[in-house]
Amino acid sequence: MAPFPFDSLFSSVHCDAPPQPSVTSRTVSAIQTVKSAMAVPESELNRWRRTFDSNAQSVVDGEKYLNPEQFVNAIAPKSDLSRSGRAQFASLFRVADTTKRGLVSWDDFVVFETILKRPDADYWIAFQYFDVDHSGTITYDEFKNVLKSTITSDNIPFDFDGDWVKLYLGKKNGTHVLGYNEFTQLMKGLQGERLRQAFKYLDQDEDGFIRPDQFKRIIMETTGHKLSEAVKERLPTLCTLSPGGRISYSEVSAFHNVIREMDMVERIIREAVSKSKDGRIDQSDFLNHCAESTRYALFTPMEASIIFHFAGRGSATQRLALIDFAQLLDPRWQAPARGAGNTPIEASTAMHVVHEVAHSAYNFLLGGVAGAFGATIVYPIDLGKSNTRMQNQRSTVVGQLLYKNSLDCVRKVLHNEGFVGFYRGLGPQLIGVAPEKAIKLTVNDFVRSRAMDPETGRIKLPWELFAGGSAGGCQVIFTNPLEIVKIRLQMQGEAAKLEGAMPKGAVHIVRQLGLVGLYKGASACLLRDIPFSAIYFPAYAHLKKDIFHEGYNGKQLSFLETLASAAIAGMPAAYLTTPADVVKTRLQTEAKTGQTHYKGMTDAFRKIYREEGFKALFKGGPARIIRSSPQFGFTLVAYEYLHKYVPYPFHEKARDVETAFTSQPEDLAKVRARNALRILLDVHGNIGPGSA
Repeated sequence: MAPFPFDSLFSSVHCDAPPQPSVTSRTVSAIQTVKSAMAVPESELNRWRRTFDSNAQSVVDGEKYLNPEQFVNAIAPKSDLSRSGRAQFASLFRVADTTKRGLVSWDDFVVFETILKRPDADYWIAFQYFDVDHSGTITYDEFKNVLKSTITSDNIPFDFDGDWVKLYLGKKNGTHVLGYNEFTQLMKGLQGERLRQAFKYLDQDEDGFIRPDQFKRIIMETTGHKLSEAVKERLPTLCTLSPGGRISYSEVSAFHNVIREMDMVERIIREAVSKSKDGRIDQSDFLNHCAESTRYALFTPMEASIIFHFAGRGSATQRLALIDFAQLLDPRWQAPARGAGNTPIEASTAMHVVHEVAHSAYNFLLGGVAGAFGATIVYPIDLGKSNTRMQNQRSTVVGQLLYKNSLDCVRKVLHNEGFVGFYRGLGPQLIGVAPEKAIKLTVNDFVRSRAMDPETGRIKLPWELFAGGSAGGCQVIFTNPLEIVKIRLQMQGEAAKLEGAMPKGAVHIVRQLGLVGLYKGASACLLRDIPFSAIYFPAYAHLKKDIFHEGYNGKQLSFLETLASAAIAGMPAAYLTTPADVVKTRLQTEAKTGQTHYKGMTDAFRKIYREEGFKALFKGGPARIIRSSPQFGFTLVAYEYLHKYVPYPFHEKARDVETAFTSQPEDLAKVRARNALRILLDVHGNIGPGSA
């Protein structure tokens, strides 16, 4: 029986290739492409339409089209984190321009954007770039012609008849073709093969060494688009890692591995630096953290030496901060601009002083606004919490206590004075709290900025405590007069209601006390405010950094995280300083007949302990937490967000390492377009619209 003629019905296929195209299969494929494009959610189509219409300026027969420049505007990320130029992005135009007419229509744009939705869009686009005849496979000739179009006579040649090429494509002019999956693996290893062939081509003596200038030539042609200008200039210095003044293939291979695994290099560096006590690491720290965070030893000692050689500008043994690695991690990194050499030192110093004064004034203004905001929110708690009224109750007074507890205090204030009673004394409070909080925040920021390591951003704990304590001490200039007027205004409200007397205003109280009287109890105020700020500000900073990981891989805290940090930091600070607050309140309150009189801070501590016991020193402690925690929480949140949305106009942006780890989320389609271009650039740095 004769065999059935299957060949007449089915065309031969390759193991890794899609079916050979025919008229029918191409028609079906086209229909499926259109259907998939039309199945895109309406919101995406609207977004794509807006992008297309805003960039399409070429009109033919009444229809809008994108030319190469307009196409780049539509697809390229606005803040590109690589050194990919606009001309190189235009190389993707030939993939979108399926009709080869030099224009991209709306339909072409929809299909291209739909391709970018694929998780493997980068390799898919690269495959289409090499698949010149759109057959769904890549032949030896297609691979050779596309790659040769990127190599000029000045470039290092590539051997298309080498063993590596034959492993993927068979013998020269053979029948083996590449399907999509095989092509992706070829692309992944192509750069390494080009590196190997380039070294072999330049090593004419075959002694395993090349000159530094030859090494730079190889790297510039293969991975130059991934390097900053500073690293490019220092490429020849790789020869200093070993004696002899030349570079071995091992060193070339190690450098290539570092650049290829740069994302992992950055992750290890960032994590190691964040765990370091001084914000700096050396080669041992890098290799140790690499061993801890990866399953296998990902980087060799030679590769670690290369990383620290270029980051340390030739000195690979020193401890480096994250900013030192910027020139290696960030391809766009540039050396800080040098000032004019003829600028007089006196003029520079004077400008620096003016800048510091202006910046402190800016912080003072924002701190005042933030302080007033926080005080307004918690003022009813301050009056009703019994922190003033409960703390001032004395067991030696003839008769019964006015308030049984905090809730009873709130109920009686509301009953006797109404809702307005909870805001009694708010005017003087706001007048005083603005400079109080302003000077506290300004002094703390000023001292921390002077004690902070400019490269690591770290500050030692003793300096953190000193900065906070200094801020607390300076604020007493405004705090003490404010507190004594506020307390007497609050205390006279209940007494006036019971005695039928008219409450007196703040002006009368100030005149009655005089300048010296306004600072009555200042020693107790210092005893409260200095340790409060010394506890609060370091706790706030470490909660943000160590608990909520602010700045880790560019993380910015949310509103709730910032509020939680500021509020939680206020809890231990408020409770632990309650004894000083109790003594201050007793000293600043005018004693009535039958009440214990205090001669000073020491006398007040002694008498309160003797007459009322140790617990009396912490009377109102929980209520202080209830007030101070939200007040400082909202104050610091307001202060942080004011700095964010009302930035200092003359502020010099601090140097930072901005990469894909720290950048804000981008449109995923544009990210994939950029990744596709990177794959093509790995083929050769000369790739562009004119190649192939």
